[in-house]
Amino acid sequence: MTQQSKIKPILDVHEKPKLALWITLSLQHLFAMFGATVLVPILTGLPASTALTTSGIGTLMYLFITRGKIPAYLGSSFAFINPIIALSTTHNIETAMLGAFLASLVYGVVALFIYKFGVGWLLKLLPPVVVGPIIIVIGLGISPTAVNMAMYKTVNGTKVYDLKYFLVALATLIITIICAVALKGFAKQIPVLLGIVFGYIVAVFAGLVDFQPVIDAPWFSLPKFTVPFITYTPEWNVAELAMVPIAIVTINEHIGHQMVLSEVVGKNFLEDPGLHRSILADGTAMMFASLLGGPPSTTYGENIGVLAITRIFSVFVLGGAAIFALILSFIGKFSALISTIPSPVMGGVSILLFGIIASSGLRMLVDEKVDLSINRNLVISSVIIVLGVGGAMLKFESINFELPSMALAAITGVLLNACLPKKDKE
Repeated sequence: MTQQSKIKPILDVHEKPKLALWITLSLQHLFAMFGATVLVPILTGLPASTALTTSGIGTLMYLFITRGKIPAYLGSSFAFINPIIALSTTHNIETAMLGAFLASLVYGVVALFIYKFGVGWLLKLLPPVVVGPIIIVIGLGISPTAVNMAMYKTVNGTKVYDLKYFLVALATLIITIICAVALKGFAKQIPVLLGIVFGYIVAVFAGLVDFQPVIDAPWFSLPKFTVPFITYTPEWNVAELAMVPIAIVTINEHIGHQMVLSEVVGKNFLEDPGLHRSILADGTAMMFASLLGGPPSTTYGENIGVLAITRIFSVFVLGGAAIFALILSFIGKFSALISTIPSPVMGGVSILLFGIIASSGLRMLVDEKVDLSINRNLVISSVIIVLGVGGAMLKFESINFELPSMALAAITGVLLNACLPKKDKE
């Protein structure tokens, strides 16, 4: 039993808070996930309201499939940002959603294998020397998106440098950094949300916000759903397969979250209800999101942080947050307000957020004591990073198939780890 797990919870997993406290605690989890969950659809061109819908329902599905034993919240995954943008540009958004659907099937296959054979084979397939560099690639690969949003505005289809944009982005970035470093308690867990809020205020004074869409929007509005198999007839030109390898990263991220969550709550979720069940639940939520046109989902570290601080582990609180997210997705004026957030505000926040993603990959290498003085480890990590950040791709024009850099880097890393021989001391 770890030191953290000896701490008595204020509310355990199956305990219900009183109504007023329940609402407050659920809103707290909603705030924790909100900034990052909304950021992904803004960057990829997906409706933010749809992301809130799929996030809320996906979390409820997760809680149901895990038998209400794991207090977790599911939000938008950053790992799929680049593939969604790439497929939406070269094909259309429906193709990207089909790719996410296929990636979700990998979760089901992995869950079945874990149920039958345990988790050891997966950890050997995806050791830290592979996953760490891939996470670095995810953060660095999408960093140009953040910088472009911070500096450029579009005039007649052309990107033009705008000093006001950059100053607003810098102000937003500084505010977000101060919130992340100087604040304490729950506020320290929501620097992204606070950065967006205060950055938005700066943008208002800079004259970059147009409130007319909020005034014109109705109070009640259905989210815009994109159902691939209805609004789009699949060509199955294998372009969709480009997103499948990204599941390699997100599944490993899921395992890491379950380990941390088990440590925080003091229960071994890898055994009860089992890692196979939590991976299946995560994949089911991702499949549901792809079928409605929302960004692929993943368990959220931000909400795990809230659990660690508050020691309130009730699944009813997480379920309440999911319901609030669902309600917000149908408020038209709220969705319109999100759409008025200027790109430099999101760019300023993203500079820090994407850097943190890359740094977390570096942290994994350090925490897992990956020895880069060993040539095998150095080769694997080096090739993954250069292929991923350098923009390498595998393209077969005859079958209209393109494997983007992130997916190519992930597959190459797995193959190198499987093929390169290990010495006894390794």
